[in-house]
Amino acid sequence: MKHPSSENRPDGFIRPHAWAVTLVRRVVDAGLMAVALYGANHAYGKPWTSDLLWAAALAAAFFQLVAPVSGLYRSWRGTRVGDELTTVMGTWLGTVPLLLLAAFLTKTTDNYSRVVMTVWLILAPLAVMLGRVQVRVGLRYFRSRGRNLRRVAIAGATASGVSLCRRIAAMKESGNRVVGMYDDRGLERLTDSDLGGKVLLGGLQKLVTDAKAGRIDVVYIALPLRAERRIQDLISRLADTTATVYVVADLFMFDLMHARWGNVGDLPVVSVFDTPFHGLGGWVKRLEDIVLSSIILILIAIPMLVIAVAIKLTSKGPVFFAQTRYGLNGRPIKVLKFRSMTTCDDGPVIVQAKKGDARITPLGAFLRRTSLDELPQFWNVFTGQMSVVGPRPHAVAHNEIYRGQIRGYMLRHKVKPGITGWAQVNGLRGETEVVEKMQSRVQHDLYYIDNWSLFWDLKIVFLTIFGHKVRSHAV
Repeated sequence: MKHPSSENRPDGFIRPHAWAVTLVRRVVDAGLMAVALYGANHAYGKPWTSDLLWAAALAAAFFQLVAPVSGLYRSWRGTRVGDELTTVMGTWLGTVPLLLLAAFLTKTTDNYSRVVMTVWLILAPLAVMLGRVQVRVGLRYFRSRGRNLRRVAIAGATASGVSLCRRIAAMKESGNRVVGMYDDRGLERLTDSDLGGKVLLGGLQKLVTDAKAGRIDVVYIALPLRAERRIQDLISRLADTTATVYVVADLFMFDLMHARWGNVGDLPVVSVFDTPFHGLGGWVKRLEDIVLSSIILILIAIPMLVIAVAIKLTSKGPVFFAQTRYGLNGRPIKVLKFRSMTTCDDGPVIVQAKKGDARITPLGAFLRRTSLDELPQFWNVFTGQMSVVGPRPHAVAHNEIYRGQIRGYMLRHKVKPGITGWAQVNGLRGETEVVEKMQSRVQHDLYYIDNWSLFWDLKIVFLTIFGHKVRSHAV
């Protein structure tokens, strides 16, 4: 095989030394956790002891033990920073119980300051995440100047290939650069839309030749699935090169929602509709809900008491209204609200509230406009039936109406319903007198599910409190 000449080698030095880079990342993460502990201890005015050194060492060891499960030290090239930071937090959440267990078994819990250790448990993952962000900033700087780039070729001028080109171009920080497309169809058979603005460099044999010459680092095979023999033949020929090869599953004909690969025995399968809250993501999401709902329930205890008394004094009926709605996987749950209307409808037919609705009490109008009627739902969050952020739950009667009118409507229930959501902070709430309004709301919900991250949740919470769109269209 012809070896690549020096002028054809990829710019940068990271990829040939990936093992060393991973080792450095592990050492840096351990060092940042130790620095966080030293800082917390020093701020509290405590002397550094051998017990603290052991705690830092154990934290580093347990962190490395959990990391392979979470996939923390895999390549994050081409992925969102939020996904990487969420994995850091999840890995730390798996480390903390091991630390507590070790302290319990060795009977050394009394050797540590509760304040110092609590601050450390918060600072350590933040320090590691900050380090990861700084690395990304540095890589973006070098890649913007043509260093550490990978030359990418697309085999197949298909819709999947064009879509892949656009996605790679949109992620400049990934360091991937599409050099062009290869297809056995000549230019006379391809249009500009087929190529997506990219250069056609030749046929598939030319692709193999360029890969052997070291002019290509990564090949994405984007041929249609029906071209199985051509795909197998191309893979066989590319095996005689050093290029990294990926096969792009031609699944763009489906509306994939958080698709993931799995196995049934030794047979690989891909999910078409799935939830982002499997495994680590689910633990992070649940911890977020417990922490936020606990804090908020403490803060709103007195305001809720005042609202309850006001409801009782201004109108007849119960203080709370519990309506049946669909929860996770479409299971019925009882969602709590402060009663804001003279009726408590919860049957097969429910008339949606409208502006100026006579059923809404004067106090109820204020509660609905300010969303204070939904405060009791934080108890639903704390007990695990709902989430702070997620698609808003609709009445069962409305679900049955819209599931037959809006494609993918029930996919909203692949996650827990939320008190607030991406649709709400974009002003999509209130009456849906035309189906297009509900359709827009559903599209925002599905986009949230497919792109969830912990930091996006925090952004939505911020916009719920301080954004102006969230209070529009309330009735």
